[in-house]
Amino acid sequence: MVRAGLLVGARLLDAADALTKAWGLDGAEVWGMSPFGGSTSTPVWDRIDPRVFLRDGSQLSRVQAAFRAVYHLPRVSSVAVGTDEPAHLGELVGALVGKVEERIVQEYRSLLRDRSRDQPA
Repeated sequence: MVRAGLLVGARLLDAADALTKAWGLDGAEVWGMSPFGGSTSTPVWDRIDPRVFLRDGSQLSRVQAAFRAVYHLPRVSSVAVGTDEPAHLGELVGALVGKVEERIVQEYRSLLRDRSRDQPA
């Protein structure tokens, strides 16, 4: 299980990929966790629109789009979330109909890597 999602930095994404490769795992054997960095009500989710990661994200909410993108940042097959609200889980299950635009995910990862190179360790 690895941290997954739009709030995960380039170094962690690359480390998860390297670990998956070193252990000979494919995405179907890797789980993600904490897709919203703790909460969907933090200000970051009002400031970004994760629907850009989807081929046609117009039918999904921002939270749903962020959840759908989680499966590609890094590549995982299952995602652990915590909630006390069954409706929230239903909303996340509804997000699985979205189709992720892999080119955008790769571009995003490249931007993260470029940014991390410019910052001290």
